[in-house]
Amino acid sequence: MKKVIAIIPARYNSTRLPGKPLRKINNKPLIQIIYENIRKTRLFSDVIAATDDSRIFDVVKSFGGNVKLTASYHKCGTERVAEIAKKLDADIIINIQGDELFITKEPLNKLIQAFSEPDVSVATLIHPISNSDEIENPNRVKVIFDKNNFAIYFSRSPIPYLREKTNLQYYVHIGVYAFRKDALQTFASLPQSRLERAEKLEQLRLIENGFKIKVVKTDYAGFGIDTEEDLKKVLELKKNNY
Repeated sequence: MKKVIAIIPARYNSTRLPGKPLRKINNKPLIQIIYENIRKTRLFSDVIAATDDSRIFDVVKSFGGNVKLTASYHKCGTERVAEIAKKLDADIIINIQGDELFITKEPLNKLIQAFSEPDVSVATLIHPISNSDEIENPNRVKVIFDKNNFAIYFSRSPIPYLREKTNLQYYVHIGVYAFRKDALQTFASLPQSRLERAEKLEQLRLIENGFKIKVVKTDYAGFGIDTEEDLKKVLELKKNNY
């Protein structure tokens, strides 16, 4: 039986929403909400918050969470996850973004099950979309994939470009990654790639270095919190739940 651990990377200095992990919904910080939701799934041997910020560290400690301090030089959340995972006894590491407040057991379990295929070393979640505003929104990352459900490319632009009108289905990427431990460490050892820097999408580092990323379709639509407006929407959705 594979040992699976979830790690939540959390940084304070977000350019679009500073202090995001400590923003509150009904007096509970976002990092606590996501941490407790992941624990409730009972899918993981452990859940760990990974941060380079003492304020976030102290808050996670205050609600009894497992938190580890990391270096401050990491260029993305997956590098932060890899630093912590290097010392762990685990087969599969799940990187769950600290703003995926609505994530549930079902999509996470489907993601873990993808590793029953021996050729899968990295996997992630995707969701079908049809709303034109979502398709055009650069904060909603689109993905195209091959007939075996391995990603071809991720982009903030609408992909593919439709030269003629058609009913082609678009898919959006959900910010949850799963790695075999050795693949995660390899990722962290690679320099930032050209397309990764251009699109500000860390998964492109894998694509450019020849890694195959299995995409797992889910009914979970995802809701990343990137702006003040996103936070206001979540407050409306969650105000009666916490």
